Amino acid sequence: MKFSISVAMSEANQYIPLAQAAERIGYHAIVLPDSIFFSEEVSAPYPYTTDGKRMWGAETPWMDPFVAAAAMAGATESIFFHTSVVKLAVRNPVLVAKQVGSLAALSDNRFGFGAGLGWLPEELKWCGENFETRGPRMDEDIEILKRLLGGGMVEFHGQHYDFGKIQMSPAPTKPVPLYLGGHTLPGLRRAAKHGDGWSSAMLPSKKILETVNKLNELRKEYGTDGKPFEIQAVVTDAFNADAFKRLEAAGVTDIICVPWLFYGVPMAGGDVQKKIEGLEKFYEKVVVPTNT
Repeated sequence: MKFSISVAMSEANQYIPLAQAAERIGYHAIVLPDSIFFSEEVSAPYPYTTDGKRMWGAETPWMDPFVAAAAMAGATESIFFHTSVVKLAVRNPVLVAKQVGSLAALSDNRFGFGAGLGWLPEELKWCGENFETRGPRMDEDIEILKRLLGGGMVEFHGQHYDFGKIQMSPAPTKPVPLYLGGHTLPGLRRAAKHGDGWSSAMLPSKKILETVNKLNELRKEYGTDGKPFEIQAVVTDAFNADAFKRLEAAGVTDIICVPWLFYGVPMAGGDVQKKIEGLEKFYEKVVVPTNT
């Protein structure tokens, strides 16, 4: 079982020391969230809390995930980085392809791209995109990314995007893993058909396992079940080695966690040294027993 560290809501000056500590201790990856802005106006409930309210305020720090990954990659040697998840439908896919390809080159292929639709209508509207068309656009986004990151001259003529022959260099020397989020049936179909993995939001173990089973069914339907596939889980009710072993046996491959929460250090703010101590304790008490 892999264990990856989310740095969501951490202060900007904590990103590099946390990445360096996670690498030294032995964690698999640093996971980068995406929140472009905090809008006072909210016309849809946040889908991952029981009351529909966001867990953060206007002053909570959120770093641009591409910039943060580049900074941390330059300060580390072996740890992997991936987004969970970038709201791809908010962005122009050609520009995103340039960012992802650049990160692959700068990090020596230590970057995976986790992508999702985005839940907040204002975020899409005020960034110049249509909330209602985000699903069909996401399908074109994925195709564009794969083509451009594959190297060579590429053209695309779709319903939502249209461009002539272009080439982006350098192309990644290895395929950039594509992890797709989403909990609706269309989102799961998209992950099963096009993704190298699925990345969850916060869910209890039962829901994670139900989703794994559904993804397995869909991958058989699409004929993609013979390919490697990651299940990256943010689990709200698994706290020890036995629980994580059960998840692993059911097909979960990567636990995305915030270890310092178990030792009384908050996500937003919190002393970086105490966070590092939390990384060390969690690795010794949970990660090692899980993998032995």
